[in-house]
Amino acid sequence: MNQTKENFFYFPQSNLQPLAFRMRPQKLEDVVGQPHLTEKNGVLCRIIQTGTLPSMIFWGPPGSGKTSTALLISEQCGYEIQSISAVASGVKDIKESIRIAEKNLADSKKTVFFIDEIHRFHKGQQSVLLPYVESGVVVLIGSTTENPSFEVIGPLLSRTQVIVFKKISNPDLVILLKKAIKSERGLNVPDLKLEDGVLEGIAEMADGDARQALNLIEIVVNISQKQNLPITVSIVADILQRQSFLYDKSGEEHYNMLSAFHKSLRGSDPDGAVYWMCRMLEAGEHPHSIFRRLIACASEDIGNADPRALQITVAAQQAYDFLGEPEGRLSIAQATLYVASAPKSNASYKALHRATADVRDYGSLPVPFHLRNAPTKLMKSSGYGKEYKYAHDFPGAFVEQEFLPRELTGKIYYQPSTRGYEKMIRSWLHQLWKSKKYSDQD
Repeated sequence: MNQTKENFFYFPQSNLQPLAFRMRPQKLEDVVGQPHLTEKNGVLCRIIQTGTLPSMIFWGPPGSGKTSTALLISEQCGYEIQSISAVASGVKDIKESIRIAEKNLADSKKTVFFIDEIHRFHKGQQSVLLPYVESGVVVLIGSTTENPSFEVIGPLLSRTQVIVFKKISNPDLVILLKKAIKSERGLNVPDLKLEDGVLEGIAEMADGDARQALNLIEIVVNISQKQNLPITVSIVADILQRQSFLYDKSGEEHYNMLSAFHKSLRGSDPDGAVYWMCRMLEAGEHPHSIFRRLIACASEDIGNADPRALQITVAAQQAYDFLGEPEGRLSIAQATLYVASAPKSNASYKALHRATADVRDYGSLPVPFHLRNAPTKLMKSSGYGKEYKYAHDFPGAFVEQEFLPRELTGKIYYQPSTRGYEKMIRSWLHQLWKSKKYSDQD
């Protein structure tokens, strides 16, 4: 078994290691919550029986056993392992692992190349893997929490088998916690007294994440023993409330930070915006979530006050996807600072909602005859297109005419602000539409 410094699987067993590490399953049947993969007729069980591993993408939520399972099946089938994390690695690391795999192949040894969070690799980094996967130099096992259809390039995806890991149920997490309490590898406190409901509460808080569940029970037991506290539901709730890490990509704090980020953008505070951006990135937030807020803000809160904001945010996402980490973070920062500093207007947002409200309130109003298409003589004779004025036949390529249904005549949905580029739009529309009265309020 190759135990290079790049390989994050192999360390001597020690009680100083986190409980989640010590309790990694040692047999396939120890993997919790994935019977469709590990039972007798499960996909992975059948693969192991052949003794030959195909290249695979393990897709599932955090803490569902992807990394542990990759280790297990590689060991059971006699493969050496090269492993890297896409978060902290680049093309140089990929090529170094490939070099070792080629040497192994020359010595008639098979190599699994495990890439944790493979979705963090951009397209160029993923493309480096293609010839080595195709030629069999390595068997690739990549783990991801994101949909591989969107995050893994097509040529690589077509050369791998996607294995889906499911969110672990609460009852399965309770079984795992009981085992961790009794196991010599775990907490090794078989006589530990727990109030009814404690393990169920921890499982509920872990929300399908075995790693999180084990971390929580370790915190609870350590603190209760040091402070001589009984392990009751209320005390556990208090301990975990004090110990909780204030960022969870699916929890309340996730949405709190996204909210703080968007409000800093809307409030034209580049310092606040870049701070919350960095908070989220450092906590593990996927950059695409941040880009969604940036792009939404560019349309909702800036709009035509600075039309370049939308172009810049979309271009920044493309730049990030091309560059990857860590250089790609500069494109996120640049877009964040631009959006926060740009003049603001929600006129487009209001126009959308005003028009949508009338569409829903008035129903399917008929299209005025002069605006209808008239491709046939019959339609023309019926009045389709009659009295339509072709704008380019008039000075300045404009002539006043009604473009709304009769019931909505005179409605104004778009009220341009007096800020940024929209100030010019407002002035231009004032010159064109003498009959329309634009509000003096922004």
